[in-house]
Amino acid sequence: MMHGLINRSLQCFLRDTYGAALWGDVVAAADLPVAEFEAMLTYEDALTFRVLDAAEARLAKSRATLLEDLGTYLVSHPHNEGLRRLLRFAGVGYEDFLHSLDELPDRTRLAVSDLDLPQMELRQLSGNRYRITCSAHPPGFAHVLVGILRAMADDYGALVMLDHAGHHQQEEVIEVTLVESAFAEGRAFDLGARAG
Repeated sequence: MMHGLINRSLQCFLRDTYGAALWGDVVAAADLPVAEFEAMLTYEDALTFRVLDAAEARLAKSRATLLEDLGTYLVSHPHNEGLRRLLRFAGVGYEDFLHSLDELPDRTRLAVSDLDLPQMELRQLSGNRYRITCSAHPPGFAHVLVGILRAMADDYGALVMLDHAGHHQQEEVIEVTLVESAFAEGRAFDLGARAG
């Protein structure tokens, strides 16, 4: 079963990025029983995959590209400031963020107790090269993670090279090269939330 928050995020990404008409086309093509997903419900995995199939066909994009774009949207769109804040609490630099990835599933459960993200493990291969492995379930999660990693690099002002290196047994692998940690000015971020 797929958590409704994942389906709702996919719905909002498609609607916010490509418009309500595109989302309506996807709903019809995927033969969805509802036009809007509820974030706190669960849905059969098949519904999510039908949405992805329909979006791929309508947009003429590969699943990998679509999922990476979703990951970028989750961090960079103004509607998702809460997620960006959750991720930025990892530390002051991109390297801190990378080293905190293994804590992300637990931090996510603090916000949404029944949302289980795949476990992630970061391994430093050399001074600036890293390998991230994560469970291959749900399928495609690593592509979403690549989009998140890319958007967070921009957020921190870091220059990185990212490569989804495929599957190894039951895991997906992402290679990260941190070319420069202070390449550009990052987006402003305050630890304290502001009222009003």
